[in-house]
Amino acid sequence: MSRKITPEQVDPDNPEWSQADVARARPASEVLPRIFSAETSGRLLRPRGRPRAALPKERINIRLSHDVIAHFKAEGEGWQTRIDAALRQFIQEHPQQS
Repeated sequence: MSRKITPEQVDPDNPEWSQADVARARPASEVLPRIFSAETSGRLLRPRGRPRAALPKERINIRLSHDVIAHFKAEGEGWQTRIDAALRQFIQEHPQQS
């Protein structure tokens, strides 16, 4: 999808990059340590967000009774987490018999 750039959109302080500009570009991990202290560059390069879980939760579809969902939703946000906790408690109280 190409868009036409109008004269109002052209920023003389930030011109469009040429192929030569792209070829000279270096990754932030290479450039920032030369500009900032090791501590500051480390902080800037640290990934944002929550770290990946070793065993992430699995997305599934499950059909539950309306009254069960209403009960958990009535307590507000986090209702899916509370259902997960209730199921974990059930597993602890009812260990599998082999």
